[in-house]
Amino acid sequence: MPRKVRSVMVRRCQRGSLRGNTCGMATQSRAKTLLLTRPAPQSARFASLLAQSFGRDLRIVIAPLMAPRFLHPTLPERAFAALILTSETGAEAARRISAAGQPLPIRAFCVGDQTATAAAAAGFDPISAQGDAAALIYLIRSRNQSGPLLYLHGKDIRGDVAGALNSAGIETVSALVYDQIATPLTAEAKAALSQKDPVLVPLFSPRSARLFAAEAGSITPLAPLWVVALSPAVAREAAVLSPEKLEIAQHPDAAALIVALDKLLQSGQGS
Repeated sequence: MPRKVRSVMVRRCQRGSLRGNTCGMATQSRAKTLLLTRPAPQSARFASLLAQSFGRDLRIVIAPLMAPRFLHPTLPERAFAALILTSETGAEAARRISAAGQPLPIRAFCVGDQTATAAAAAGFDPISAQGDAAALIYLIRSRNQSGPLLYLHGKDIRGDVAGALNSAGIETVSALVYDQIATPLTAEAKAALSQKDPVLVPLFSPRSARLFAAEAGSITPLAPLWVVALSPAVAREAAVLSPEKLEIAQHPDAAALIVALDKLLQSGQGS
């Protein structure tokens, strides 16, 4: 039975309120194209949030640049005290491992609320750090959590979570449980990026920024790009795109990214 997430979830405005004085969202004179390149499930969910926030002001094109490939690791036969999860895909990998008969601990330390929600849906008892890898490390250390812990992660990781915890005396074992396979942009996405009007591009990770830059580099002429980056690290990778406009979310979550997107739209009214 899915468990409740033990964290304070970010409250979002309801449809319509984001476009009034309460949340201050922009009202555009015409729809702007927004390209989502996250894996399909995450893109679909974020597109739903954007529809609630901006209504018909955005034409959303979904073209995932990555798709998960789940691995089948043989985990150490140990009594782990808790899991560490840094992505929704990691939570899904944990569900698959458990379903295959490998015992896993119920408690799961999660990097953020979306990962915690996915972990809860998979049957684990999540605790959200509501931030990034540094916040996750701080959370585990502040709770005086004893080991051993099991860190389930993908091939592309940001921050040495296991190394930091082991250095702090909390035994942590890492296990590679999935990879994200690069996929090319769709024909619809390439057509959108060939138009003369600006294209909004939210980027959620350094790797997705690199993949998008590689794909966009083959498109000539390339539309003006208005990039919204989830973090400074993502923005650094996006710099090679020479975006016409760039905004960075104040906090690495979807709600803050939507606020940054609205700020960018406000700055471009009349464009």
